[in-house]
Amino acid sequence: MSGIIGSRLNVRGSGLVSKLGTDGQVLTSTGAGTQLAFEDVAGGVSWQAVETGSTMTAVAGNGYPIDTTSNACTITLPASASNGDQIVFTDYARNWGTNAITIDSNGLKYQGDDDTYDVEYTTDGQSVNIVYSGSTKGWIPIEDDTVTDAPSKGNTEGIFGFGNTGSRVSTTNLVSNAGVVSSDVTGVGTARSGLVATQYGGDKGIFGFGNDGSRVSTTNLVSNAGVVASDQAATTGTVRQDLAACSFGEDKGIFGFGYTGSATAVTNLVSNAGVVATDTTGVGTARWYPAATEYGGDKGIFGFGDPGYLSMTNLVTNAGVVGTDVTGVGTARVTLGACGYGYDKGIFGFGYDATASVVSMTNLVSNVGVVATDTTGVGTARRVNQACEYDGDKGIFGFGNTGSYVGMSNLVSNAGVVSSDVAAVGTARADLAACSFN
Repeated sequence: MSGIIGSRLNVRGSGLVSKLGTDGQVLTSTGAGTQLAFEDVAGGVSWQAVETGSTMTAVAGNGYPIDTTSNACTITLPASASNGDQIVFTDYARNWGTNAITIDSNGLKYQGDDDTYDVEYTTDGQSVNIVYSGSTKGWIPIEDDTVTDAPSKGNTEGIFGFGNTGSRVSTTNLVSNAGVVSSDVTGVGTARSGLVATQYGGDKGIFGFGNDGSRVSTTNLVSNAGVVASDQAATTGTVRQDLAACSFGEDKGIFGFGYTGSATAVTNLVSNAGVVATDTTGVGTARWYPAATEYGGDKGIFGFGDPGYLSMTNLVTNAGVVGTDVTGVGTARVTLGACGYGYDKGIFGFGYDATASVVSMTNLVSNVGVVATDTTGVGTARRVNQACEYDGDKGIFGFGNTGSYVGMSNLVSNAGVVSSDVAAVGTARADLAACSFN
């Protein structure tokens, strides 16, 4: 940042300047016309601790990482300023798109406008570098760029949980970063089936909805150590079962579609703090027993489902907006699983087709959300299985029903290749859920 200050040219009046001052100086006018002089200013920016409050007062010469995960932030600029004063703000948690920053110029102008105007910055990952230019234009941004996020490396571990063994259970099984499924962990939360799970917060997970004897909207958070929490109070979303879920925006999730007594397309977003939102009106064909996976690093896709054995898909943007139906590719089927692989791609696999047969074919999803034609199945054909990623760039399908409950798994390489069966570990069951965590 000191290079920016040291080379800042502030010319008032006419004439040409052939060189800049030394580092730590700015060129300013000493009066009308072409009288110019170099003035010393403080070199560099002094970075402060991360600011998490809903209000703050900025001081010239400082840089502020602003974390708006929990709330928006109103920033009051200094009441007086000198030419060359500089302040920098940066989106610490890449969350300004959800909770913006608002700049109060505190009696001074901001880019020529007086402080009756609201100045908001609302883009995730943005950094704003402002310099005071004098009373005519006041504070002016010299940079307001969005910093590209580092590529997502995916989560390293996973968890299968809940399901039906002939009776509903809340048992879980962790998946290591080598794709090894652990023995049963005693269940926490209400035993149920027909639920789903998704990651959130970049490193945690959430189980939600399902049937415990009746349809529910109960959720259970999963820590970044794979520990399942007790039931959260029922969400404000529509109670349902046989839905699907996936992550989007790198740190958020979405529950969508399902069965309420009839098919629905309603969705519920999950914040990066694991809070489930109220219903969003459904887009796309209402259905139950679809599957969903992330793709492209920050987007998602719902696909397949019932009634009528469907194969259409619906893309989810990195803001959690569900798109209209995309014509289906691959064998129409229900009760399948899906997960991410290769950091930015996805895979649908297994299920139950219109001939009333369990199947094992898979369909790859490209990093732009295009679903491929069928890949010949590997592993035991089955339905009401589930899948999650592991080791950052690989996946695993597990459990299901072949006509009886099973517990085998099939690993997915970082190229989307499904392996043969791995012997069952844990209680054989179906109609369960799975997600990754870190």
